[in-house]
Amino acid sequence: MRVVKLSIGLFLILVLWGNSYAEKGSSGTIYSFTMKTIDDSEKNFSDYKGKVLLIVNTASRCGFTPQLGSLEELYQRYKDKGLEILAFPANNFLGQEPGNNQEIKNFCYRKFNTTFTLFSKTSVKGADINPLYRYLTQESEFKGPISWNFNKFLVDPQGEVVARYESRVDPLSEEIIRKIEEILPDK
Repeated sequence: MRVVKLSIGLFLILVLWGNSYAEKGSSGTIYSFTMKTIDDSEKNFSDYKGKVLLIVNTASRCGFTPQLGSLEELYQRYKDKGLEILAFPANNFLGQEPGNNQEIKNFCYRKFNTTFTLFSKTSVKGADINPLYRYLTQESEFKGPISWNFNKFLVDPQGEVVARYESRVDPLSEEIIRKIEEILPDK
């Protein structure tokens, strides 16, 4: 009897989680998602319609952490032309993002003077993967698990994922800049 109750409970959790996922975005575009910012406010991705998005999972104690500075420089260079940087701190790799939201925000601002959008600390892989990253890694054209901190997804102004870059590719690389300039709405 206990197994049946446990199975029914697990079934209900999966159904409820599945419904929540559907509400939070699985319609085929990035614009169906709503995520919490690092300041705990809701951000509807439909607000980004017509913008180029660079979505990146970040960590403050990683060898790639200096890319936060590159991300900020890229943002300053192209924000007036329609680029948004969306950073998702995650602690999925060797505990390299141990801080809470306030600590992460303070670190990013103090160390790199970041002004691009930081979202709440989240999970970008595994059983607790957030719905956006489930979409990016399982439903977009660029499927595959996040390999490490600072994986990057580039989204065009129509909400389609058009490129993916691994951690070693710096945001200021010619490869990324060329693709951004190609798809910017205000060239």
